[in-house]
Amino acid sequence: MSHWLDLLPSNEKAKIRSKLRSPEAYERLRESVKGPEDLEREMKVNESFASISFQLETQPKLKEELKDQVLKDIDAHGIEEVLESSIEVGGEFEVLIEENPDTHEDQLVVSPEGNVSESIPIKSSYSEKYLSMFG
Repeated sequence: MSHWLDLLPSNEKAKIRSKLRSPEAYERLRESVKGPEDLEREMKVNESFASISFQLETQPKLKEELKDQVLKDIDAHGIEEVLESSIEVGGEFEVLIEENPDTHEDQLVVSPEGNVSESIPIKSSYSEKYLSMFG
C-alpha cells in the first residue's frame, strides 16, 4: 500500500519535507519553549503582580503611596523615563494593573481619571522597582 506522499510529484514532496523539518521552524519552536529558569522567574513576577493587585484593591493608602512614588519619579527623571509614551500627567491618575495586549502579561499602567479609556504602561524597570517596593 502506498503512502499519500508517494503519489505527489517530487517537487511537492520536497516542499512538504522542508516545511516539516526546516531548521528555521525547529529553531522557532525551540525559542518558544520555556526552560525551568524562565518559568520560575515568570512565576515570581506573577506572584508579585497578584500580591500588589490585592493590596491595591484592599489598601487605599498603598494605592496613594504608589501614585505618589510615580509622581516623584516623573518629577525626578522625567515622564519619558518612567512611562512608555508621554502624556500630560498631573495629580489626577490611577496606577492599575492591566494585561498587555501584545504579550498577554500583566503590567503596571497609569490611567488618567475620568472618562479616558487609554492607559499608558509604566516602563518595566520602574514596574520592577514598584513591585519590589510595594509587593
